Amino acid sequence: MINYKEYITIEPGKRSGKPCIRGIRITVYDILNMLADGMTYDEILDDYPKITKKDILACLAFAADRENKITRLSA
Repeated sequence: MINYKEYITIEPGKRSGKPCIRGIRITVYDILNMLADGMTYDEILDDYPKITKKDILACLAFAADRENKITRLSA
């Protein structure tokens, strides 16, 4: 699995502290929402040329890790 910590940043003054891709103003939520809407990796990459496939995979890894932490806390 990709180490999302190399790609995902959280800065209090950027996008209200939401997790973003490499300090760019594109949030993890933005990418996950695009994927949930049925966009392909290639469509996302065409719309946002500053990001890479590894950035998208990092968003998925970040979401999986966060879900895992939430599940462990509620168990």
